[in-house]
Order: sequence, then C-alpha cells, then structure tokens
Amino acid sequence: MYSTLTTLIDRLDSSAVSGTDVIRWGSPVPSFGDLSNAAVATLGLNPSNREFVDESGDELEGISRRFHTLKSLGLSSWEEVDARHLHMIIESCRSYFQGNPYDTWFKKLDQVISGTNSSYYSSTSCACHLDLIPYATSRKWTELSPQQRSSLLGSAGDTLGLLLRDSPVRILILNGRSVVEQFQDISGVCLKTEVMPTWSLPRQLRPDVRGVSYRGVIDTLSGIALGRDVVVLGFNHNIQSSFGVTNEVIRAIRGWITQSVEEVSQ
Repeated sequence: MYSTLTTLIDRLDSSAVSGTDVIRWGSPVPSFGDLSNAAVATLGLNPSNREFVDESGDELEGISRRFHTLKSLGLSSWEEVDARHLHMIIESCRSYFQGNPYDTWFKKLDQVISGTNSSYYSSTSCACHLDLIPYATSRKWTELSPQQRSSLLGSAGDTLGLLLRDSPVRILILNGRSVVEQFQDISGVCLKTEVMPTWSLPRQLRPDVRGVSYRGVIDTLSGIALGRDVVVLGFNHNIQSSFGVTNEVIRAIRGWITQSVEEVSQ
C-alpha cells in the first residue's frame, strides 16, 4: 500500500485534483480498516468530509481525529512526506474502526454484510471499506459538477485495482446505484441485474422504487490484473441515504448477500 499511497499523495498537487473541492490538507484514505487482512470489502464513492471536520467545518483533533492531516503530521506541505508519515497514515487507516469511526454511516452497512461472518469492528474476521475516489471533498459527491467528478475519476480511477491486487479481498460489495454505475464505467464490466421485489421502497404518490441486485466476477480492473477472481455484489439502494430504506429491506439485502457468498464458497 505504501507505493499506492505515495502516488495518491503526489496527485494531490496535480491539475486534475485542483479545483475539485478535494480537502487537500487531509490525507488520502486508501482504506477504512485493515485491507491486508480482509476477505470482504464494501465500496463507496469517496470519503465524507466528516472524516476530517466536525459539524462546524473545523478540523477534528485529539480523540475525535479520524485521519491524518498536514497539521497532525507536522507538515507544511505534502512534499515533506517521508516513510514515517506514510506509516502513520496507513496505521490510521488500519485502526480506523478501533478509534472514532463515523458510525452514523458505517453501522448500517456493517449490518448488511454481517451474514458473511465479517465485520468492520472485528479484529479476527475483519471487513474493510474502500472508495472509488480515496479523497474527501468539502461537498458531497452529488454536489460536485460533472467535470469535477470526471477529473477525480480520471485521476484516481486506477486506485481500486491497485488496492485489490495487493489485498486478500475476494468479495466486493457495492453500496448504491451510483457506485455500481461508476464501478462499471472504470471496470468495463456489465454486472448482471435482477429485480428484487422484497427490496422495493414504497412511495405514496409515485410508483414504488424497485430494488435491483447486481452480480459479477472480475479478475482485472482498470487494466490491472488482480491475480484471482473477485466476486462483485451490489444493490441499487444507498443504505445510508436512500429515502425509505427500512430495517426489513436491509434484512432482505443482507440475506441475499449471505446466500450469494455461501454459493460462491461451496
């Protein structure tokens, strides 16, 4: 992960990243949790700004801090990074769920993957979380302009392949339709879809929002050979932000993931 992290830090000063609302004083986030020890990983779009700032927009400090920044590392610019700083950043990623994790976001997703016998919060059967773009932005992904999103995907689109290649991950779970769409774009893979009636979200004055599952297998990503097959599972509802995602729907998605993982494990 050291070489990948070095590349991500170098890209913070690139023209592709400047002007994209990336929090450039915050470190890249290659993973949430111990990627080197995870067989299951979930996938999102990019880290929340709340990984670095509080509700008032002030930098998290002390026991509230989640990831390193220029300030916490004692640096004036990323050009000063050395091996010690890289180790500190990677350690903050590895131990994320033992510190001050953003549980408002992760607890629901941990429930979804619990049937795989993995958890973000386990030290033995650990799962981890990855993002397509390992940079936090000051605004939500959906609030960025199409040009900003395109620049970030172009700058960091190979990161996921590099991280998966150097990890033991065999199950990759995509959280939400936007993640699925962007993943298919960078991978060139068209995942198999299936309408899931038990995942429907009811609407009073409009048709229900149907549930859709996605499934596929990859052995390369962004031109990077992974050295093994990785099973990709996804769902169209964003567990944290899709309106009307009930506990029943979460349990239904968890059941499908559990069954799918059991099938490929036989």
